[in-house]
Amino acid sequence: MLKQWHEKWKDFLSEKTYTDDNKRWFYTHKRLQSAYRSLKTNLPYLFTYLDYPEIGMPNTTNSLEGTFSSLKTKIRMHSGTKEWRKKNYQ
Repeated sequence: MLKQWHEKWKDFLSEKTYTDDNKRWFYTHKRLQSAYRSLKTNLPYLFTYLDYPEIGMPNTTNSLEGTFSSLKTKIRMHSGTKEWRKKNYQ
């Protein structure tokens, strides 16, 4: 479906805007171009959890985010701590 979408909108995605001196250009819809390229590159990895149901891989990163938010809270409470000491927080 991603390929079909790209074929339909290929001309729109390929639109370029040139600078005033006509020496340089950039994609007019660069954020859309970037999103498409990201999807195209990472598509094989997006639904990995479906390929291995036996290991019980979660389909979200919520538990990981919870771990990092706890760590961020500790670091915020000690904002004057030296950088090398922050690395030792667990």
